[in-house]
Amino acid sequence: MSYRTGLSCCSRHLAPVLLLASVAGCSLLRPSPAPPAPAAPASPPVPLLARAAASHQFTFDPARDDVVGTVQVTTTGPDDTLPDIARRFNVGYEEIVRANPGVDPWLPGSGRDVIVPTRFVLPDAPREGLVINVAAMRLYYFPKHAKGEPQTVITHPIGIGKVGWQTPEGVTKIVARVKDPIWVPPVSVRKEHLENGDVLPPKVPAGPDNPLGAFMFRLGWPSYLVHGTNKPYGVGMRSSHGCVRLYPEDIAILYELIPIGTPVRVVNQPFLLGWQGDTLYVQAYGALEDDKRDWQHGPQSLSKKAGKSALWQRIKGHDADIDWPRARALADPARGIPVSVMKRDGDALTATVAGAHRVRNELPDGATWDGKSGLLVDEKQFAEMMGSREPAAMAPAAPAPPSASPGPAKNAPQ
Repeated sequence: MSYRTGLSCCSRHLAPVLLLASVAGCSLLRPSPAPPAPAAPASPPVPLLARAAASHQFTFDPARDDVVGTVQVTTTGPDDTLPDIARRFNVGYEEIVRANPGVDPWLPGSGRDVIVPTRFVLPDAPREGLVINVAAMRLYYFPKHAKGEPQTVITHPIGIGKVGWQTPEGVTKIVARVKDPIWVPPVSVRKEHLENGDVLPPKVPAGPDNPLGAFMFRLGWPSYLVHGTNKPYGVGMRSSHGCVRLYPEDIAILYELIPIGTPVRVVNQPFLLGWQGDTLYVQAYGALEDDKRDWQHGPQSLSKKAGKSALWQRIKGHDADIDWPRARALADPARGIPVSVMKRDGDALTATVAGAHRVRNELPDGATWDGKSGLLVDEKQFAEMMGSREPAAMAPAAPAPPSASPGPAKNAPQ
């Protein structure tokens, strides 16, 4: 083999080797690619919250239960206020503020959990007709039902008389039903408005400016009414001259259901006690500013006033099982949330809040409000609205029928 031929042969064998060496040399000059990052664990799916059920009508066993409804929790949106959520879920202003201490009603913040107090201990009163608890600022209607069958209750938040214009307590009845009422301001109210630079007309026709709303019930107590309002954000507050007022959508429902002659009982029960099964619950609203009764023992103070009612006979039969110090503690601060006071249940308030039913922040199924009418107001508008004088009852166009019982009319606006 010639030198040239041998060199050519060697070159053919060395070429691949040199190429590999060259490639290897280049790879040494470049950093090796980083290994792929481990895949992040998949986030757990966000649970789809249930839509709330309407919280104004319940069925219960009258022989064993005094508690209806469920405590709920929802989450605020970026534009929500507590009054917005209250209207959405058919509760009143004071109810939702009381249940959420420390939360700014007008700037709660987006994404904040808000307790919706839609569980209720029924008042200790005959469960017939209308029962109004001024301390709770809530009305209950018990339609007639057959003995031995489940009973229905319809409940709505109400506005009541402010200090000095108390809504009277006692027993009366519905004596008239009026659609599209005309408001005739009493002379005393027109004079009061005039002193504040506000001239009231002798009559206010039906329509959006009428403070009585679209529907009205006249009571056996002269000058006292149960009616709607053109200022729905006063519902759940002490802001009237003694009348009971409801959200427009709620009075419309009751107007279709309640006949003339229906008994009406107005009570003042700041502490409600009731059984559900074998558990005693306390719902504390706290006494109204002008309630002069002695409440130093909170719910237990009722035992001296209760007499021999079936509720208190049952309570006394289980006295050893009841944690009365804890029941008293519920009064300060009063949250308006039904809580078990059985010794076996420990810190039931914390457990009740933690176990509340979480729901979407939207109109419940079967809600009374349509979410559109009487739209929302801001804090400034609310303050201006509540600072204005709230009208007194419509002056009767004809003598009112006799009341079902004398009833305390001394505070009635004239």
